[in-house]
Amino acid sequence: MRVLAIAGNTFRETIRDKILYNLILFALLMILSSFVLGQLTLGYEDKVIVDLGLSSISIFGTLIAIFIGIGLVYKELERRTVYALLAKPVHRWEFILGKYLGLLFTLVVNLVIMAAGLVLTLAYRGDVPLQSCLRLIPAVYLIFLSLALTTAVALLFSAFSTPALSALFTLFLWIIGHFNADLLQFARTTKSAAAEFVSGILYYVLPNISNFNMVDSRNVIQSAAYQEPIHASAVGWATVYAVLYCSILLAITATVFSRRDFK
Repeated sequence: MRVLAIAGNTFRETIRDKILYNLILFALLMILSSFVLGQLTLGYEDKVIVDLGLSSISIFGTLIAIFIGIGLVYKELERRTVYALLAKPVHRWEFILGKYLGLLFTLVVNLVIMAAGLVLTLAYRGDVPLQSCLRLIPAVYLIFLSLALTTAVALLFSAFSTPALSALFTLFLWIIGHFNADLLQFARTTKSAAAEFVSGILYYVLPNISNFNMVDSRNVIQSAAYQEPIHASAVGWATVYAVLYCSILLAITATVFSRRDFK
């Protein structure tokens, strides 16, 4: 119950954040602009709308996860509200988990709003079948998993660093995560045992965002745009990876936060 109370309070705080509304507004404008650009591509309007729409959801969702996630703990420390909270019978890991769940719920609400904007943009054309809209669900879900992992990374850095450095570190790992799979290919190219060993460690330690962008060697957003099926088994493995990696990051965050001295 204490975790849910913290999560609910975090959700209310993030909903009032002006940055959140600005990012959602820009995302919806990007989705609407995809409709205009789609008119310029004869016969490929739906594909362009879905491609640009999902890309906008992914990019602006990531910005929301980073810029709000980096301040979850730091703001509590800066306003000293964490002192009053931790003086109550609340464990520090409950505080971290509650903050994380609160931001996840905020991301879910934002994704629903942006996905609804994309569906309405498609529906405005009047000739888009329901099955095409349903194919967006796996893609949006995989985007959510990537945002959940990005949030966990941002929360980890916010537990011991400033917002500016946390944003820099999170963005850096997010970029690396998109090219994580190339580490193994690089090791094979160098034909060095040491490079292959180090690359293998980095491959498993660093967050692999490409797990949510590439499924069955195909880009998720392009698969949704061209109405290609995304297999449930691939989505299941991506879910398992996200749950395990986020759990490890939250455990590390709780450990770091529990060792901080607030005196």
